[in-house]
Amino acid sequence: MKLIYLAAPFAVSVLSLSRDRGEWMAPQRDAVRGPCPMLNTLANYGYLPRNGKGISRDVAIEVLDTVINWDVSVAGPLYDFAQPTNPTPNATTIDLDQLTTHNVLEYDGSLSRQDAFFGPADFTTPNINVEQAARARTARIVTAASTNPSFTLPQIGAYFDYRETAAYQFVFGTWNLEADNIKDKISTPLEAVEYFFKYERLPLEKGWVRPINRLTYDVLVNFVLESQVLTHGQMNGTVPY
Repeated sequence: MKLIYLAAPFAVSVLSLSRDRGEWMAPQRDAVRGPCPMLNTLANYGYLPRNGKGISRDVAIEVLDTVINWDVSVAGPLYDFAQPTNPTPNATTIDLDQLTTHNVLEYDGSLSRQDAFFGPADFTTPNINVEQAARARTARIVTAASTNPSFTLPQIGAYFDYRETAAYQFVFGTWNLEADNIKDKISTPLEAVEYFFKYERLPLEKGWVRPINRLTYDVLVNFVLESQVLTHGQMNGTVPY
């Protein structure tokens, strides 16, 4: 009986998903979207509910595994952190627009919601290395801080800012995590990243396929820590900017 009880919420959630998963469609009038381009994109393809509502933990984990090869050790904690943005007491789902709660997953200086992220000063080659990605992140924060009089970036926002930068590299890039220099650990086609952020579509026509490498919590944390060291070096002048 316990197995049946535990499986029931997942079965209901799956049945609520579109039967045409994998086909891109623009959001309909009643649909909601949030600040995360990847979650919006997955809803546009019907992997998450197309209306962006009622997303359960089980469905989120299954979809992030199936489409972008993210381990439950990454997807589970991410969902658990986001779930309290649903204001309904004892809620067990989230809607994408609830993620707009400021300084949770949405924060000042985010890379994904400003065209300036793709300025020529940020990316100068067809492939983005980790050093360029870190430089773009730093430039985005500096620009936001200097132009937004109410700019804030609390510790939790900075933490997810680093993860946002790491995420698009892990999803769209080619990994070489054994490289001695962090800048050589991932190479990401700029064309694919621009396409994704601009259209909230997977860059399938640019040759993208599901990542071969599985993203686990340990891999993500180690990469974020190295990226933080690189960024701090760029900002204090010990690493060329």
